[in-house]
Amino acid sequence: MANEEDDPIIQEIDVFLARSLLEKLYLFQYPIRPASMTYDDVTHLSAKIKPKQQKVELEMAIDTLNPNYCRSKGEQIALNVDGTCTDETSTYSSKLMDKQTFCSSQAASNVSRYAAAVYKKGELHLTPLHGILQLRPSFTYLDKADAKHREREAANEGGDSSQDEAEDDVKQITVRFSRPETEQARQRRVQSYEFLQKRQAEEHWVHLHYYGLKDSRSEHERQYLFSQGHGLAENTELIKSPSEYLMMLMPPSVEEENEKPVAPSNVLSMAQLRTLPLADQIKILMKNVKVMPFANLMSLLGSGTDSTAVLRCIQQVAMLVQGNWVVKSDVLYPKDTSSPHSGVPAEVLCRGRDFVMWKFTQDRWVVRKEVAAVTKLCPEDVKDFLEHMSVARINKGWEFMLPYDEDFVKKHPDIVQRQHMLWMGIQAKLEKVYNLLKEHLTPKKQEAQSAHPLLVSGEQRVNMAKAKVKQNYGQLEKAFQKQKAEMKSNDTSSKMDVSSIHIKEEPVSDEEPMDTLAYESMNNGVVNGLHAEEDSMDSLNGHLPGGCIDRVAQELKAFVSSTFKKQFVLTLSELKRLFNLHLASLPPGHTLFSGISDKMLQDMVLDTGCKQILVPFPPQTAASPDELKVYALWEAGDTYDQHRQVLLEIFSKNYRVRRNVIQSQLSQECGEDLNKQEVDRVLK
Repeated sequence: MANEEDDPIIQEIDVFLARSLLEKLYLFQYPIRPASMTYDDVTHLSAKIKPKQQKVELEMAIDTLNPNYCRSKGEQIALNVDGTCTDETSTYSSKLMDKQTFCSSQAASNVSRYAAAVYKKGELHLTPLHGILQLRPSFTYLDKADAKHREREAANEGGDSSQDEAEDDVKQITVRFSRPETEQARQRRVQSYEFLQKRQAEEHWVHLHYYGLKDSRSEHERQYLFSQGHGLAENTELIKSPSEYLMMLMPPSVEEENEKPVAPSNVLSMAQLRTLPLADQIKILMKNVKVMPFANLMSLLGSGTDSTAVLRCIQQVAMLVQGNWVVKSDVLYPKDTSSPHSGVPAEVLCRGRDFVMWKFTQDRWVVRKEVAAVTKLCPEDVKDFLEHMSVARINKGWEFMLPYDEDFVKKHPDIVQRQHMLWMGIQAKLEKVYNLLKEHLTPKKQEAQSAHPLLVSGEQRVNMAKAKVKQNYGQLEKAFQKQKAEMKSNDTSSKMDVSSIHIKEEPVSDEEPMDTLAYESMNNGVVNGLHAEEDSMDSLNGHLPGGCIDRVAQELKAFVSSTFKKQFVLTLSELKRLFNLHLASLPPGHTLFSGISDKMLQDMVLDTGCKQILVPFPPQTAASPDELKVYALWEAGDTYDQHRQVLLEIFSKNYRVRRNVIQSQLSQECGEDLNKQEVDRVLK
């Protein structure tokens, strides 16, 4: 009360609501200018508006006679934008930057609380604002200057090229028929940024006339800011109680409810998830999480969910690994899909991932090189498998990401037994597919893991490997003698000698270094199923019988012949990649799985009528040695054999040749003039 007495009311002002400019009045906020210059002094050349978007563009003249105006800079900008020619399309017809464009943006989306007020003769007249727009300089003329610069550069480059290069190439046109658009696809298209931009661009500009502050038309329009009638009938909205009037003048702040963004098709909120059937809930959760303890799954499904029903559903989409549930491979890789990295079909990916899961049922640690050597998949696919269910440890390998769930194993022994039987069946299939050795089937004995990873020097690892090789030498000797006896019984003509055995001493450790495995060094000496030593004709599991060698040679020759009849020219690296994909598509137990060395593959390429092209690549090239070895089919039996041989001779002298040189050389060597289409066919 004391404060109110110290602050007495000095004057009461009548407030009127003007309606003449309702939904027509905008507030423009201009950039800051010097106090000596008002916007009334500025000449407005043109103005236009898009009413639906509330977008305005104003074009204002620049005072080029002002002492602060840099004339040389203005002339340079005009020259960059319009060039030397002046026509109707020029932005600056006076060859001087004498105008500037301002483009608007909305300062506030909700302007219902703002009004323009005019005070006159003790009365305050309010007109609600329809929009508040901030005007900022537009620099589209710079885009025009850049476009002119690119056109000049393109013209200069085109002038330097030869006449042959300037000819328009005949290009093949592919005609595609669009499928009928579904309702979901239409909604996504309508909500896309590109569609909204196109829709905004389609709205036509409405050109406006600008009237200055002292213009008679401005004076006339300014009168509409005053309420046209002071009668009570005209201002019934203001006949309110003081509290209602304040509520109407200053409504409570209500946050704008924006439209919820459309979530991706593979994302569901927990509220949406719980509306689905229980089996679908579990499948979606496992597909996204991939590895989960049963207790966590029950907490995500909400209270009141029957654990028996959950156990029945989880076994359809996941397998038990160390007491935790891991999503099945066929859920992640459905039928008729392929790897995004190598293009390997889903069936091969599922086999490889099942092998990784099975390895984790035997041990907490898995070595990536061992997985790659057995599955013969590319490093990216193997890394994806391991990242689904394990964590990389330096100098250790890959450790299963969750601890052993003893509580679940003790509570549900029947489930554990059933899962064990399933894993036994999967193990039997993997043994047939991958020809698993005894060392792959026996779990490795892990030493007690310390809290910190053990760092082992290179010399220590070599010594450990040598000791392990000496320790296992006796076992290798027995295995060889047994294999030799079997081979003698199968093929008496095949003789083998113990001295021909070559034991390669290299670090064989359960520990894995940092995950820096490159594509060329995968499989620990095996690249795409090919042994890395070129001077070795041994298979991965020992020598092959004579009959088996013939079958392998026939299969390999058939693959090389069919590949070069399709491709004609291949590098060794690309050939090995194609051979790896071919191996992945073969059925289990195929003869080519016995092991093919690089030397065998290259010899077979030469035996099938191909030649190595010694292309003189530049010394500073970053290509690998396998990428520098180029092989080409010398005789394909078609009409272009001679042309192809001439072309290969040309590239054996230079790795980069102009097209007109190739065409003239072909015409000279073959004694006939080839047209452009025939040359293109030979080059292709």
